[in-house]
Amino acid sequence: MADALYLSLWYPNLRFTALPDKLAAALGAFAAHGGEAKVYAVTVWPVSWHEAPVFQRVYGRAGDGAEIKDAVQEGLELLHDDYAYEFQIGWSLWELEEAADFDQKWARVQRLVRVTAFGPLFDEAAYEQEGHIRIDFGPDAPFLEEEVQLDDEAARHVAQNIRQLVDLTNTVEKASGATARLLWSELGESLAQRLAARLGQGN
Repeated sequence: MADALYLSLWYPNLRFTALPDKLAAALGAFAAHGGEAKVYAVTVWPVSWHEAPVFQRVYGRAGDGAEIKDAVQEGLELLHDDYAYEFQIGWSLWELEEAADFDQKWARVQRLVRVTAFGPLFDEAAYEQEGHIRIDFGPDAPFLEEEVQLDDEAARHVAQNIRQLVDLTNTVEKASGATARLLWSELGESLAQRLAARLGQGN
């Protein structure tokens, strides 16, 4: 069963005013690892997730998106320590798609990834558990493809997806200066353990 996959990043002694630079660095890492160089949308949440957004703007996808620097500047113009700032950016992975002839084929499919920066007082200091910055990758299916027969082609594409995830994670950590990171799932299951079990089934 697919599970939501997240990456949380923490920064020691973070000055709140430095958060925009950290966020821009995290977003900027995507372009080198199968992602877009522009931001699709930004949403600003006050106090907690239960509140209505105080700001939201959709720039458009791909070429119609906003430059990262511009989007971060606009989104964090209302810099409050009890706000959360969510950005959507495109990221492509190998996935199995239904073709026109009802056959299935592997293709690079873009998904929207949510990159969120948390103010220190948002949702009762959610950053302590979620990270100063949290990346929501969406369902972990492309890294496991548990419903697909794991033949050589499938194993190759899954391995490419995993390498892309690892490379992006390392780049985001380094570029943004994070000193702690955690790749975790919504159900609390280990991606590494599930992957090992999956590869064991394929042998």
